[in-house]
Amino acid sequence: MNHNIFLRTQDSIKPSSQLFPARSCAITMEITAVVVLLLAVVHSCAKPLPTEETDKRLLQYLKRYYGMQAGLQGKTKTSDVMHEKIREMQSFFRLEVTGQLDDNTLELMKKARCGVPDAAEYNHFPRDLKWQNSIITITNYTPDLEKEDVDQAVHNALNVWSKVTPLKFKKLREGDADIMISFGRKEHGDFNPFDGPEGLLAHAYPPGNGIGGDTHFDEDETWTKDSHAFNLFLVAAHEFGHALGMAHSSDPGALMYPVYSYSRGFPLSEDDIKGIQSLYGLNPDHRKVKPKPEAPNKCDPMLTIDAVTELRGETIIFKDSFYWRLHPQVVEPEQNLIKSTWPEIPGKVDAAYENPEKDVVIIFRGIKMWALNGYNVVEGYPKYIHKLGLPKSIRKIDAAVYIRDTGKTLLFTDEDYWSYNEQRGAMDSGYPRSIEVDFPGIGDEIDAAAYHYGIILVILILWLYEM
Repeated sequence: MNHNIFLRTQDSIKPSSQLFPARSCAITMEITAVVVLLLAVVHSCAKPLPTEETDKRLLQYLKRYYGMQAGLQGKTKTSDVMHEKIREMQSFFRLEVTGQLDDNTLELMKKARCGVPDAAEYNHFPRDLKWQNSIITITNYTPDLEKEDVDQAVHNALNVWSKVTPLKFKKLREGDADIMISFGRKEHGDFNPFDGPEGLLAHAYPPGNGIGGDTHFDEDETWTKDSHAFNLFLVAAHEFGHALGMAHSSDPGALMYPVYSYSRGFPLSEDDIKGIQSLYGLNPDHRKVKPKPEAPNKCDPMLTIDAVTELRGETIIFKDSFYWRLHPQVVEPEQNLIKSTWPEIPGKVDAAYENPEKDVVIIFRGIKMWALNGYNVVEGYPKYIHKLGLPKSIRKIDAAVYIRDTGKTLLFTDEDYWSYNEQRGAMDSGYPRSIEVDFPGIGDEIDAAAYHYGIILVILILWLYEM
């Protein structure tokens, strides 16, 4: 073996935030040049994008979501307030706080989202914005989808909140209700217009008289009951959170995060549950609900990761039900739910690797594997890992790495590893081999592996080792 091997052990700990750009974490870190080449992005100052169109979009965004006042006197005052509002927005979304309209901030502003402001007076504010009665009556109207599909989406969305609180919901076929559900385009009667397809998806008003609790959906969107376009159930569950008194959350894994993403399973995070129960209390009749896991913090010094792979020049780092996307030209890693990008693959990944010659990424979970072509799952997958030539006694892959120089993929399983010949589509003879023998000092607790310019990175618990 003539490759350099880098690993982690408990003997000499360096912060796991070295997986990310140093500027993106508050922790001072020591970064080795090789790890920077493999996993960090190019360090460059965030550059503002000063065009008339982006300035107009920025001003509209800050006015709608961050309370930027119109008609401020003087260019200097307007500029100072705008930079402060940009910093507020960047801090909320856990971006690098520059006060400038950089690439990451502009990219975030383009994403489809809820129309409720991020700086809003909902829960955790002096006014007690909640319904005094535990029974909420609802009237809804059918739009694009079949009526029964809309009814089911609304029913399921309300159940999300009733599972963790004493709230009970009653549906009215007609007449006034505490929460009125409607679909409309552009200006739709509340002086809070929609903006056409994508962009602003829906909005809801906090508890109160009149328009309080009412929930409006943009009829110009394409509403679905699956992962295509915008899932009505997920958007409705989010908006009903507002109608019940919840504000936006800065946790990307929370249902009340303002930017839309698709996910399966129970959508409430611990943050969502704590927020709604602080208003209404616990549901005494329901068994404990397991919340969606909180988004991992990339600056956590004890962070471990599940898998690492490249994807068409970007680096993808998997952790729990999330992944970070690192682009060479972008300073701040982008965090997303796995299911929001690849609904067809599991919400947690054991191992992954890219074969750039075939333009595929292989994802492993348990005894199955998925092939991704960009952001699409290749037809015919998932397949069983034993199709690679592994014995059926192997139940999971701990780590995988493709070596471009040899055209071989190393698969790490417990204390052994295998060599898969990508060209022949078969395991090499003479395997499995002992990890301890061929990679002395590594041990058998491998979290992930990756390859870059002749270097194998084997991630364990945190120190540097060279052969």
